[in-house]
This record gives sequence, C-alpha cells and structure tokens, in this order.
Amino acid sequence: MKAHGAQCGIWQDGNSVELLINGEDFFSEVFRCIRAARKEVLLETFIIFEDRIGEGLQQAVIDAASRGVRVVITVDDYGTSDLSSAFVAQMIDAGVQIQLFDPRPKFMGMRTNLFRRLHRKVVVIDAELAFMGGINYSVDHMSDTGITAKQDYAVMVRGPIVADIYRSTLGMLGPTLRGSFAPLKPVTRQAGGARMLLAERDNRQHTTDIEEQYLLAMRAATQRITIANAYFFPSYRFLRELRNAARRGVKVTLILQGQPDMPFVRVCSRLTYTWLLREGVVIHEYKQRALHGKVALIDQEWSTVGSSNLDPLSLALNLEANLFIRDHALNQHLHEHLRELAAAHSKQVNLKGLAKGQWWRAPMIFFSFHFLRHFPAIAGLFPVHGPRLKPVRAPDVMPEAQELKQEKSL
Repeated sequence: MKAHGAQCGIWQDGNSVELLINGEDFFSEVFRCIRAARKEVLLETFIIFEDRIGEGLQQAVIDAASRGVRVVITVDDYGTSDLSSAFVAQMIDAGVQIQLFDPRPKFMGMRTNLFRRLHRKVVVIDAELAFMGGINYSVDHMSDTGITAKQDYAVMVRGPIVADIYRSTLGMLGPTLRGSFAPLKPVTRQAGGARMLLAERDNRQHTTDIEEQYLLAMRAATQRITIANAYFFPSYRFLRELRNAARRGVKVTLILQGQPDMPFVRVCSRLTYTWLLREGVVIHEYKQRALHGKVALIDQEWSTVGSSNLDPLSLALNLEANLFIRDHALNQHLHEHLRELAAAHSKQVNLKGLAKGQWWRAPMIFFSFHFLRHFPAIAGLFPVHGPRLKPVRAPDVMPEAQELKQEKSL
C-alpha cells in the first residue's frame, strides 16, 4: 500500500495536447482515430448507451476489428448495464473483445455493485495517441439534445505520456486477456512542449494520487485557482487548501452545477458554500445544462482534465484517471472558456442568498464537515476488492435468460 502522501508517476516532457469540449469535439475525433487505427484500440469507459453515439462507437470498432485491429473495450457493469444482447453480439462477432468490470447479478431487480466503480474514460490507439477526460459514450454529451445535454471535457494527447497511459490500460486487462496479450511498443517521440503526469486512483497503491496532485498545486498557487467540477463535496483537507489559498490573496473560483442531473448533488455542494464564501471564494452555478466536467486550472500553466469528480465516490472509492498538464496555451484556452461559461451561463452565489433556510443548514454544515474529516476512515468500511474483470463471449449475450456470471477476483 502506498504511504499516505507519496507521489505518483513522473512528469513527462515533450507532449502535445488538444482540448475537446463536449461530444461535438470528442466523438468526431475518437471515432476518426479508431477508424484510422492500424494495430490496436484499448478503450475504457463507465457508460455506453445504445443510442446514436453508442451505435457510432459500435460501428467504428467493428470496422477496425474487421481490418484486423485488436480492439478491447472495458466497461463498468453498473454504468453499462442495459445494452441489448444483439448490440453486444455484433461487436463480439466482428472480433471485438469486451470486458465487464465487477459484474454482479441483480437482487430483486436492483443492481448491487454500487461502490468502487470503474469510472475512468480512456482510449489508447496504436500505443501512440490517447484520449482522456470525463465524457461517456451517450447522446446526452451532445449539445443538440437541449436541456438533457451535459457540459464536459476531454483531451487528445501524443508524446511520451502515452506510454504511461498505455501501461495503465494494460493493467486493466483481466487474467484471460493478459495471458495471451502481446503489448505494442509505445511511441515515445517528442510531440510538443507540454509537461504531463498521469495520476490514477485505485483501491491498492494509488488511493490518494489524484487528490495529492490537486493539493500540491493549490498550496503553490500564487494567482488563481479555477475549478469546474460536476460533483463538489471534497475532503476537508481539500476545502482547507482552498481556504488557505483565498486567505493569501489567490483568486479562487468554483464553477459548479446549477442544473444538476442528480438534485442531491447540489444540496451536498451547497453545504460547503457558506464556509467558502466567507473566506472570499467566488462560486458560480452553471445554469445552461448539467455540468459534467472535471477540470481545473491553477496560475498560468497548470491544468487537469480527467474522470475524477471532487466527491467521496471519486476521491475514495472509484477507479479514476486524470492528466495533470503544464502548458500555457491549454491553460489559457481553458481559462477563457471557463470565464465565458461563468459570465454568460452562470449565476454567482452570495451569502445573502444562502441565508434563507439557515436554521436547518447550520447543523447540516456542521455534520457535513465532520463527515468529510472522517470520510477516509468511513470509506475503509466499504468492501475492498481487486478489479473483477469478466470477458464477454457470444454465448453470454445470446439468450436473455443467460445472465453473466461473476469471475473470481484478480
């Protein structure tokens, strides 16, 4: 087990990075690159829905596999639980290999695999090009779906960092695949001027790596901290670093959900507002659509894009992956975008507005902060298991009555 506070990975120089905003940017690039793949596509995601985006992914990987490209898709059994047998069988018949993370039978129609989910969103193509972010394969990441649309982000990267991402995806292969898998040699030539570090969160050696990178950067901040995150209910030490930064004159801005896809998320986030606002933190609630992004920037160079929310599930239970990036151009691009998002589509929160209903909020704030102080110990009460990965085969997905069986833990 990694010692608390130990550092993860190493910073890699010489990378290129492109910011992808929403499904319009992300899906077109991912599908194009899958169609151009020569040897291999490794894809991990929390959700694939059987809609026009899921069908677009299905067709892209079928075309790639039909050309002899090795395609492996790893999906979370909780997030991706409703695909039809025919939809999955078409991919398997074409040669696509599919793994389920933590498959469990339902109990009285209810899913039982609620915690420690595979929440990563990663694509690696030919061990040369990678995508990372928070975007799932569903139509609600497209802006043209109106009020059901989600605001989200990903990056496309090349360079030495891809070798680290590739090794991480290989680590997610189950025992059946791993025994017959011949990895590619990653392409590590210089591709640009960005420095990058891959940070993961798992339930073994990397339990706090993503949070540690946030904390290090916030402690060193001198000018600005801007965080746009879907689910904001972070650890007490995270909140304390935001407070400390604001006290020493750093401009701290949070862009959080104003039109949440899950209403209780906004309730939890708002329990932290009074404490932060009193310290000078500026909070905007984004109103145009549901905010699903997990991005942040600090000062003029540091940025992060990934799958990790700032809530107990992501910080203490789920499997997550974030890229931490030092690149002035990306930082400024993201800064301008978030500033426009806050100005045009958000409402700034103030203490006066929060005063309404304070009689019940005050005790809830008290209990929430004590909960956050002790959540690492609370998280330890949840069952800890290694990744359970089951390859899906054609017989598994044919009759409706044949449910997927759970394989033993790695």
